[in-house]
Amino acid sequence: MFTYHNKDTAPAESHPLIEQSIAAYGFHPTLHQILAEAPATYHAYLETFRIFAEETTLSPLEQQVVMMTSNYENRCHYCTAGHSMLMQMMEMPADVIEALREGTPIADARLEELRSFARDLLNRRGHVGDTRLQRFLDAGYNRRQALEVLTGLATKLLSNFTNALAHTELDEPVKPFAWTHPDDRDAA
Repeated sequence: MFTYHNKDTAPAESHPLIEQSIAAYGFHPTLHQILAEAPATYHAYLETFRIFAEETTLSPLEQQVVMMTSNYENRCHYCTAGHSMLMQMMEMPADVIEALREGTPIADARLEELRSFARDLLNRRGHVGDTRLQRFLDAGYNRRQALEVLTGLATKLLSNFTNALAHTELDEPVKPFAWTHPDDRDAA
């Protein structure tokens, strides 16, 4: 139903974004090919992703915990595979990657609090309450970081929901990390 765009088929406003994607990844990811249909959405995704990665106080591992939690909760086959590969390339702990892919608790208590806070924000549409927020703060995070988690979740909303709409095909490099939500494995 959606087109995998390149510069020949994408709106002109997407051309610099396509170049940006190719420069960053060495190829034009299929998610980005679909996003090229809507230059404003493509730009919003790239910029929000950049801001989350470069301008927040969360560590790269903490950023991945937030994004992978969204990927899991939103059942995003594409992003879970891609971030699994990225986390492995960044030599992040294998047990953390596995927990995030399986939706199980992370052994590190602070990272688990981040994972469960992000999950609760998603599942309760932000209405987590003061007691829940305080638990996050008591784990060593701060109010700034509570808001920064929202930046990561906003980024993932754009990609997770795009992939749900488009049934995005996995890029060749991430195929070894293909993923199905645990609840859907028996049905497959």
